[in-house]
Amino acid sequence: MDDYKERLRGLALHDDRLLKDECTTSSSAVLGSKTAALVRVAATVAVDAAPSSFQHAVAHALAAGAQCAEIVATLEAVVPVTGATRVVAAAPKLALALGYDVEDALEQLDP
Repeated sequence: MDDYKERLRGLALHDDRLLKDECTTSSSAVLGSKTAALVRVAATVAVDAAPSSFQHAVAHALAAGAQCAEIVATLEAVVPVTGATRVVAAAPKLALALGYDVEDALEQLDP
């Protein structure tokens, strides 16, 4: 049986071994560490995660070699799936994780 089929079967059966460290290791091996990290950023947006989760996902993506522009492009790429409302809500959290306080910057624009 193909490896991906075995992995899907194990995931469907809630194989703890696959759902823990091996899942992360395998996804990075197949996708590459940067792409896997960007997928995690996208998932963080999709589940409307807490700011600390954005911090973790962004730090991981940066450590994997992602550029800030790639992380923002990942946010933009999920609009068709998550909807604009979710992306608008995630933008300030992602910005803070990148070290940019977008809400403060917007306040500076107000006269």
